[in-house]
This record gives sequence, C-alpha cells and structure tokens, in this order.
Amino acid sequence: MADLSTVQSLSQALVGNVERVIIGKREAIELLIVALLVEGHILLEDVPGVGKTMLARAVAQSLAMDFKRLQCTPDLLPNDVTGVSVYRQPTASFEFRPGPVFTHILLADEINRATPRTQAALLEAMQERTVSADGVTHPLPRPFLVMATQNPIEYEGTFPLPEAQLDRFLLRFSLGYPSQADEGQILRTLQRQHPIGSIRPVAAADAVLAAQPAVWDVHVDDSLVDYITAVVAATRSHRDVALGASPRGSLALFKASQAWAAVRGRDYVVPDDIKRLAPAALPHRLLVKPESALRGRTAPSIITEILAAVPVPLAQRA
Repeated sequence: MADLSTVQSLSQALVGNVERVIIGKREAIELLIVALLVEGHILLEDVPGVGKTMLARAVAQSLAMDFKRLQCTPDLLPNDVTGVSVYRQPTASFEFRPGPVFTHILLADEINRATPRTQAALLEAMQERTVSADGVTHPLPRPFLVMATQNPIEYEGTFPLPEAQLDRFLLRFSLGYPSQADEGQILRTLQRQHPIGSIRPVAAADAVLAAQPAVWDVHVDDSLVDYITAVVAATRSHRDVALGASPRGSLALFKASQAWAAVRGRDYVVPDDIKRLAPAALPHRLLVKPESALRGRTAPSIITEILAAVPVPLAQRA
C-alpha cells in the first residue's frame, strides 16, 4: 500500500507530464487527480476549444489508461453508451458487446445534448460502476472516471441535467481561457507536432488504485468535520436557496479535502483545503430560487458568501 509520499510523488509526476500539453492549468489537473484518488467524476462547464479533451487524453496516456470519447447527441441511445447483446447464430446465444463506458477515462462531450434516458444510463453506470445486460452484471474497469462536459453558453436543443443527476458528480469546475502569456506558449508549443503525441506514461493505473487507501487515512479533525457540516447546513437554510446540498455533498467535500491534502504530501486536512474545494464540490448541488436568480444570485456566489460567514475552526493535527 502506498504512503503519502508516494501519493505526492505520483501527483507531481502526473502534473508535470500533463502540463506539457495543458499549459497554465495546474489547479484543474490537480482537481482531476483528486477525483481519480477518491473514485469520483467531474463535470466541466466550459466553452469549446480550451483543452477539455486534451486534458482527459493527457491524463489517460500519462497513466497508461484506456481512454474513450463519447460525443453526446439527441439520437444517442442508452445501448450506445453501455453496450448491447448480439445474438450469435452459431452458438444460439447472446454475446455482450461492451460500449464505450467500458474504459478507464470516458469523456462524455456535451452530456446535456443526450436525452434524459441516455443521461440516466450513463449516470447509473457512474454510480454503480457496473452494467447489467440480460441478467448478467459486468463490472467496469478500475480506476473509472467520467469527465462530462457542458457548454455554458449554448442551450438550444439541450436537455439540462436535473439536480439529482448533477449531485452524482464529485466536482464541477471550468478550465477557463488561458492567460495571454500561457496562450503564447501554447502557440509556440503547437507550432510543430502536437505534444499529446509524445506523452509517455509516468505510472500505471494500478498506482492510482494503490494510492487510494493512503488517502482514506488522511486525518480530518472533528472540528473540521463540524465545519463541513456547518457549511452544508448553511446551504439548506439560505434565503436564496430552494434546495441545499445533500449528505452526498458533505461526503464529496470531505473526501476531496482528504485527497487534496494527500496530493500536497500532508496526512491531515486544514481549513484552507475545505475552503478551496467547496466552490468545486457544492455549487452544482444547489437549486437557487427563481426570484433570487432574477436578482443575479448564483450558486457559486452563495457558496462564497457562506464560506465567508461560517466561522473557521482552528484545527489541530491529531
């Protein structure tokens, strides 16, 4: 079993390798590593062309993992995601042909363009990490991470994910546009061959699985547990929120904070870890009241307000 120094070394090697392709987005890479370490999934809301697909590919290649990209469209069927049973006449039996969900890292591009039925099939596989067909349960590979994307600008012809399904994602964040200096570096890097073609593995998928138990042992002081529950409870009583974060949100923030600390080589969580992860772990779990939304209130701004209002404990390392 890996110790925390191994987790930190793995994370640093992975970040350094991926940064050859994704320039200036270290924090986003680290958040993806956090999701891998706690077996969560990611929702990226961003405009086209900022490197979402390259991020997923670079991480997969750096860990010698299988990678598949699923372009979501309104005519995509559930079987197109999970797989289908085909009748084999020579054997007079059905043979299951796995769909693209049978991979280590799946990029579900523009998930909100798929119909609710197809979205539900994908999200069920994300939650259960299995696919059932003809009474047979097929386990998905491990590690297994879905990175779904949404375009926050273009909504025509889309099927927005309902709150119950958004709650299945560990983290939601954006890559955003690069800085002018980083964009210049991107142009110079892409002047010849794309760097994704030269990415070589720095570790194996098994290294991620071996690192996961070390994350479980990261200490979270009781005062910080109370802090997490206080922040989440504040979302449920906030005047601008119709539906607050569920206990799954508390658990997501708890586990993500452990992984964030482990990536930095610490065996304990500090309040800043929680404050850093809350804007990625909680806003997509809130339903803002319509009248508040008309006044310009948003879930991220509400989380920022709550973090400023809830007293921060002075946690002591155990």
